[in-house]
Order: sequence, then structure tokens, then C-alpha cells
Amino acid sequence: MTAATPRPLAVTTGDPAGIGPDIILASWQRRREAGLSAFYVLGDPDQLAARAASLGLSVPLARCKPEDAAAMFERALPVVALENRYSAARGAPDAKNAPGIIESIDRAVADIFDGRAAGMVTAPIAKKPLYEAGFKHPGHTEYLGALAEQRTGRHAMPVMMLAGPKLRAVPVTIHIPLRDVFEALTTQLIVDTCRIVALDLRSRFGVTEPRLAVAGLNPHAGEGGALGHEDEEIIRPAVDALRAEGIDARGPLPADTMFHDRARATYDAAICMYHDQALIPAKALGFDDSVNVTLGLPFIRTSPDHGTAFEIAGSGKALPDSFIAALRMAAQMAEHENRAGGA
Repeated sequence: MTAATPRPLAVTTGDPAGIGPDIILASWQRRREAGLSAFYVLGDPDQLAARAASLGLSVPLARCKPEDAAAMFERALPVVALENRYSAARGAPDAKNAPGIIESIDRAVADIFDGRAAGMVTAPIAKKPLYEAGFKHPGHTEYLGALAEQRTGRHAMPVMMLAGPKLRAVPVTIHIPLRDVFEALTTQLIVDTCRIVALDLRSRFGVTEPRLAVAGLNPHAGEGGALGHEDEEIIRPAVDALRAEGIDARGPLPADTMFHDRARATYDAAICMYHDQALIPAKALGFDDSVNVTLGLPFIRTSPDHGTAFEIAGSGKALPDSFIAALRMAAQMAEHENRAGGA
């Protein structure tokens, strides 16, 4: 790889028993029509070859080092072999695959920090087999945050964003029961989340003056306290603090009127108070082409907006659309980041 050649993206296979290998192989096949930038897979070449054969896909695989991936991407799918092997079985999650899954994440992060990769795109993982193998983190994103802290010595606050052609939506609280949202939601958490969103929209999405629409928590944004006090006591002070810092934030806004066409034209990201408030409109407006983006990390990470789908792994039914969108978005973010760094 020469200095003039853009760095490739590092791709992890996720749980190899799921559809990760399927959508990676299909994405490479569509690389030209989709206009994809070069990427390489951190995985088990034999397992990928077996999955390609079971799917009837003619995908040549080339074992390589990350620095050689870009040069061979057009003629073969570059694969950087893991030290840990994967089971070739599909549809059956197995804790024995956990060391390889974790190794692929570790090595993708290392490749980014060492200048071999421009960012990472992760295929879906399943938490249960990882937990059975002793994995101590709640999930993928939290583990990436821990790796970032190890590398930089600074606290990392990963923020989840669902980004599609029609909407960018960010949940302030994520994978917690709805009953716990009222206790978890704080003014400081909203402020911290919005700061990260505004920063990354500028540096990685090319939005020079980000506009944030902050949703209320209760129906009608509390209706002046008649339907709950959280909007006035927790959310509005956060919006006021953000505006005082020069961040263009509006709210709390009634969530039921935030997502129609005219409303979406007035902001660059919707800041939502809980998981489904963000993900329902995001998936309704872009189910096949929305991307899960992790903001707040010192590196680029995207992933498709779906799970492992064990039940259809190896069947040929898995659509690569969201994974292709994740690859495109990661490449675009890397370009914006490079421009911002050189400005």
C-alpha cells in the first residue's frame, strides 16, 4: 500500500454462525455496482470459503496482511487470518467461537490505531455465547469503549446513532427497561450526548453547523407539567446549557410531530430520550439502508442495523443492503475526518 492509496476498512465477521459471513461475501460481490471502497475481513479463511460454497457464491479469497488489502481488493476478497479458528457450522451459536470473535474486534482496533485501517465495520454478534465464554462487557459498543480507553488513557463515552438517508436518530438511554429511563435520564447525560453528536457531525459527517432536535420524554413534551415534570426539569435545562455553549439545540419537542418530512428538514439529528423513541422512526424510514454508527470513539465504527439472524444463515436469504450502507458510510466518514484533520 503506497502513501497515495487510501487505507482500507477493517471488517469483522461478527458471530460466524450468523449471517455476517453471508453479507460480507455478498457485499464484495456487489463492490463495483455499490461503489465500495477497499476493505479486508478479519476472519477464518476456511470458514468463509465453506460459507461461500454453501451459498453457491464464486468469491475468490486472498489471505493477506492489512497493508496489502487495497491492492488486491478488486480481484479477490482480502482476508487477514485470525489465530483462532471458527466452526463452520451455521445457525448454531457456539461459545467456542468467542475467542475468534473477540480477537477480530481487538485486531481491527489495533489496525486503526497503527495506521493500517481507516475505520472498522462490524458484523453482528450474539451476546449469549460471549457471556458463556466469560466476556465481561454488556455488548459490542461497551467493549469498543473500553479498548479506546486502554489505547488513549482517556474516558470514552460511546454514543449510538442510527443514520439513514432520511433520518439520523440518537437515543440518550439505550438498552434498559422503559421503567428505568426516568431514573437514568439526567440533564448532564443529555448534554454530554449532544456534545458528542455535534462534534462528530462536524468532523465525520461534514455538517458545519449541526442542528439538534431534542425530543421530550412525555406525551406532548409534558404539556407544561400536566403530563410529567421531566421535560421541564431535566430536558429543558440541558437544551439551555447547550445553547449557551453555542450548540444549535431545540427542545424539548413533542416526539409525535418530530419525524414527518417538514420537521426532519429543520434538523440534522434527532436526540431521543429512550431506545424505541429513536429506533422506531429510524427503522420505519430506512429499514434496509440505515446504519448503526458509534459516535464518541477515537476511531470510526459502523455496523448494519440488524442482528445475527441465525435462522437464515447460509440460506441465501440475508440481504447485504445495510452492510453495504455501513461500508459506504464508514468510508465517507473517513474522508470527512481526513479533510477536517487537514483543514
